[in-house]
Amino acid sequence: MTGNTHSHTPPTTPRQVVVVGSGPTGLLLAGDLAAAGVPVTLVERRPHGISNLSRAFVLHARTLEQLDARGLADGLERKGRTLDRIRLFGGLTLALDTLPSRFNHLLVIPQYEVEEALERRASEAGVRFVYETEVTGLRQDGNGVTLEVRGPGGAPGELAADYVVGTDGMRSAVRAAVGLPFPGRSVIRSVVLADVRLDEEPESVLTANAVGDAFAFIAPFGDGYYRVIGWHRGRDIPESEPVELDEVKEIARLALGHDYGMRDARWMSRFHSDERQAPAYRVGRVFLAGDAAHVHTPAGGQGMNTGLQDAANLGWKLAAVFNGWSGAALLDTYQAERHPVGASVLRSSGGIVRLAMAKRPWTRALRAGITTVLGHVGPARRRAAGRITGIGYAYGAPRGAHPLTGNRAPDLALRSGRLYEALRAGRFVLIAPESSGVGGTGQAGHAGRAGERAGRLTVERWAGERRTTLLVRPDGYVAWAAESPDPAAVEAALTAAVGS
Repeated sequence: MTGNTHSHTPPTTPRQVVVVGSGPTGLLLAGDLAAAGVPVTLVERRPHGISNLSRAFVLHARTLEQLDARGLADGLERKGRTLDRIRLFGGLTLALDTLPSRFNHLLVIPQYEVEEALERRASEAGVRFVYETEVTGLRQDGNGVTLEVRGPGGAPGELAADYVVGTDGMRSAVRAAVGLPFPGRSVIRSVVLADVRLDEEPESVLTANAVGDAFAFIAPFGDGYYRVIGWHRGRDIPESEPVELDEVKEIARLALGHDYGMRDARWMSRFHSDERQAPAYRVGRVFLAGDAAHVHTPAGGQGMNTGLQDAANLGWKLAAVFNGWSGAALLDTYQAERHPVGASVLRSSGGIVRLAMAKRPWTRALRAGITTVLGHVGPARRRAAGRITGIGYAYGAPRGAHPLTGNRAPDLALRSGRLYEALRAGRFVLIAPESSGVGGTGQAGHAGRAGERAGRLTVERWAGERRTTLLVRPDGYVAWAAESPDPAAVEAALTAAVGS
């Protein structure tokens, strides 16, 4: 494994995975790979340092579950502030306190706090960080990838890898290097952003509203500053034009009825919000995740969350193939599982923005109808909450599979503790009834295969009398399930998922 170092000179070591981009998606992915014994180099074009100028402020339930499976959620919960409902449009809010999750809320926490936790984990796991180095091109064949890079001072170099993952944002150099388009369009232009102090604290942890042609959002950093985002439909000002605090305050007054005494701006900018998605998340040995694969409006706070869940899906698959206990076909499931989720997030976040800013009579009528349905129809409300928080997504299952296959596994009670504590080893978890005879003891494998599967499989027992046998993937989704299966069926499932 590569050393725990920060370097300016790109290494040339083969038999590794290179992750490009050190945002939350790249950090989680690199940490997962390194924890699974995969040598990882993380390349970042910026100098080392965590910026407090990031835009994301919300962690949803499914992302918190993934972070719990890495031992990070509780620490972040102590630093952030929880909110038990999310406001959508037209006065509609979705209650989250009934979510079937240990994290039945959203966590308001700035992105840099998440990055600090993920960077610390990745560094401790042995990820090698290479800063001030940008990707200028790549070549690949059936044996590997050669990244062309430019280091500090413009020095050219090359970096060899078995696989490369681009987590390098909307303007991804990796995506451009493999020739993938990024179709879509700008949805909102001339959005203003300011980090300010306030004379008066807002009534809610998150403050957001749209009135007429104006929208505004306020969230706390936790250090005395607040992030303010605002937009006015009638102001299409070039992004090169500077932002004045008076403009931000005026938009806030229009949308929120109050500017809360904004002052002492430490940063202001103007940006646009796009809806785009790459048609493929994989080209040969090169993958895309996070904003390099999909971008959308900030409505619903789903951006960083979707990227982190991309990383959780891809990491264990790359590790399984790299370490030789799964065939390369497993990597195809990344596209099959995550591309539809990205498309769904584009639809839901775009829909929230369009309904929040509805102006024409028919769109206002549509908003009123949806508000009525979500306010009074329980299944529709639960489905909407499941999509926004991520816990409602499931992956495909083979024909005839048990109904639980492909679904997210909740934090099940085990004899040894909780499922998401058991997942912290980065392995598949087989959960069997106490009297089934399945598995060995402790972390032993199944049917005499303990030595061969010890690094890939943990065997657990239900805390209660449940009879279902579950095989849970490292990312917390059910790979296989059966009611009172015989040992041969369990062995076949394990061989298919974990290898023999």
